Amino acid sequence: MATITKLGLQNPSNRLGAAPYGNLTAFRYLLKTNASGAVVDGDLAAAVASGDTVKVGILPPGFSFVDSEIVIKTAMSASVTAKVGFAYADGVDSVAVPQDDDYFGAALVMSSAARLRNATANTSVTLPKEAWLTLTTGGAANAKASEIEIIVFAINEGVA
Repeated sequence: MATITKLGLQNPSNRLGAAPYGNLTAFRYLLKTNASGAVVDGDLAAAVASGDTVKVGILPPGFSFVDSEIVIKTAMSASVTAKVGFAYADGVDSVAVPQDDDYFGAALVMSSAARLRNATANTSVTLPKEAWLTLTTGGAANAKASEIEIIVFAINEGVA
């Protein structure tokens, strides 16, 4: 049996980017809906319908996504699914890092309490500019109170 060594190993003290052992960040976003299914503190009083996109929070530029986790504490209505991704706040896409509405997950079941890890095959990307974290529903409308926490783990690479 052979022993194979990967060449060009990085210095382990700098594997997290520019600030060794100190620039991994967890951005935490909380999405709640009221008893009628509308987003609490949202700009619309209507319930979240199938196909609606909820802008959950801002993702800052210069951060490289490495993982995500979605905690469904109180589930949405039966048959509600979602995809979670990002869209640029200025509305203009980037050629280098295209916005992606299912970067953090697609066909996620939102109708059961769960803890969902990022299971996509997407490689890490560094945001060149500010973006919205988005949750786009599918399957059915939400008609009940729910509570969902989305955590995005990222490394601060700085803005180019």
